[in-house]
Amino acid sequence: MIQVLVADDEAMVRAGVRAILATDGGVEVVAEAADGHQAVELVRVHRPHVALLDIRMPGLDGLAAADEIAVVAPATRVIMLTTFGQDDYIARALGGGAAGFLLKASDPREVISAVHAVAGGAAFLSPTVAHRVIRRYRDVGVSATQARQRVDTLTERERDVLALLGAGHSNAEIAHTLYIVEGTVKAHVSSILDKLGARNRVQAAVLAYEAGLT
Repeated sequence: MIQVLVADDEAMVRAGVRAILATDGGVEVVAEAADGHQAVELVRVHRPHVALLDIRMPGLDGLAAADEIAVVAPATRVIMLTTFGQDDYIARALGGGAAGFLLKASDPREVISAVHAVAGGAAFLSPTVAHRVIRRYRDVGVSATQARQRVDTLTERERDVLALLGAGHSNAEIAHTLYIVEGTVKAHVSSILDKLGARNRVQAAVLAYEAGLT
C-alpha cells in the first residue's frame, strides 16, 4: 500500500485529490496538511512514501517544505501539484529534488500514475511540464552532442539503466527488465547521476532523451 500525504491550503482541493486517489486500491492518504509547516511535521510523524505538495501555501510554501522534507524524511518522495507551471517554479522544484511535477489541470489518471511512479523510484512530469524541462535544458546549452558525450562516460550496463530510467521506468521495473536486484539498480542510478552531473532522475532522463537513448 502506497501511503500519501496531501498538502494544500484549500480544503476542496485536498478533498478532490483524496477522492481521486481513493479510486486506486493500492493508495492510501494517511494525512492532510493545510500549510507547509504542518506538511513537514506530518511527514515526520507518518513517514509516507509520497508527499503531494501545493506550491503556494501560507507560512512555509511547498517548495520550502519539500526542502525540509528532504532533510527530515529523505525516503519520502515529493510531487509538486500546483496551478502554477512557471519555469522558475519547475526549475526550483526539480533542482531541489522533487521527483514529480503536476498541474492541477492534469487528468486525474496522471495523479494516480505519478504517485505509483514516484513511489517506485521513477520520476513523473505532466506532459506540459516535460516539454518545458526539455526546452529549458536546450536553452542553457545542453546539446545532443554534449548529452552523448556525457552518456559515453557510462558503462554499458549504466547506459541500459539510463535508457529505462529515461523511459519512465521505476527501479523495480528496471531490475525486472535487466534481471538484476533492485539494490544494484539504485547503485547504478547513483553512479549515473554522478557521472552525468545530474541532480536527480528528471535531469538524467532529459539527458537520455537528448542523447537519443529514449
